[in-house]
Amino acid sequence: MYALKVAGYLSALLPAQLFHRIPYPTFDFSGQTVIVTGANSGLGLDAARHIARLGAAKVILAVRTVSKGEAAAKDIASSTGVSEKEVLEVWQLDMSSSESVKAFAKRAAALPRLDAVLLNAGVQTTEYRTAQGNEETLAVNVINTLLLAVLLLPTLRDSAQKQKSRGRLALVGSDLNYIAIPSELVTDGSIIDKLNDKKQANMLGRYMLSKLLVLYTVREISRRSPLSPTSNVIVNVLSPGYCASNLRRDDTNAFVKVGTAVVDSVVQRTQEVGSRMLVHGVAPKLPAEAHGKFLWNHEIAADGWNTTSAQGKQLAPKWNKELFQKLEELAPGSTACLNA
Repeated sequence: MYALKVAGYLSALLPAQLFHRIPYPTFDFSGQTVIVTGANSGLGLDAARHIARLGAAKVILAVRTVSKGEAAAKDIASSTGVSEKEVLEVWQLDMSSSESVKAFAKRAAALPRLDAVLLNAGVQTTEYRTAQGNEETLAVNVINTLLLAVLLLPTLRDSAQKQKSRGRLALVGSDLNYIAIPSELVTDGSIIDKLNDKKQANMLGRYMLSKLLVLYTVREISRRSPLSPTSNVIVNVLSPGYCASNLRRDDTNAFVKVGTAVVDSVVQRTQEVGSRMLVHGVAPKLPAEAHGKFLWNHEIAADGWNTTSAQGKQLAPKWNKELFQKLEELAPGSTACLNA
């Protein structure tokens, strides 16, 4: 049965990769302030470059290593002609640390305006490693990414009201969520505890599962926070497609390396083309229909079997209840904004 799901996914992926053309961004970001995490390299760097080129007043490059962020800022300024001093700022952010996430969100709350946030930073590895007591992929791609999302949401809302505009909060996901196996989440106990159990962890499938979990939560955030005059922020998940990036830099699994090298040679998009989807996810005139949705190939994509199935419908609320409790432990009061 699962083989059929994979075959169905590939039948959609290959035509998209080979024939679908992602438009070159021409949006108008004039006067806007945009945060891009993981902006010193890969897709985040090219997305930040596009946003700066498209007139943003301030592009904040959120990076783990400030020196690398400063080098990225110089590169963006050189390639676009924007003023490095006036347009580009480098802020430190370590997505493996909830304390760093909270400090970053507090700093962002003091901005005069914040129009869009692109949460791009993430990890992909087949090795079991931990960060703050959680499996690293779970900690970085899911727990701390969603902690940052809910902590920045009030700032985005306030800015949208003041500017009489619509804010955008986009989380970089993956079309691999379509073939994530939700049965790994089945347990009578804690889902997080099960995912953290080294003996039970399926690290070959962990990255795609992390993106499914993010989608589950974004759908719940949008349900609890529908667009309104006081909550005028579109929250979505997007996929850049299968493209060149440095995301798999930590992979050491020989099977994965060989397999991806073969696929890369046939269907891989360039890093710049992939970054166009990131820019689309925070586009100034993104339609309201994108709220809570998954964006792929420059359009709103259909839900996958693992969200629409009976099992998916049972697991998603259990997961979200547990995650929101975890976020409250890390930052008391952080999820109160979800009831706006």
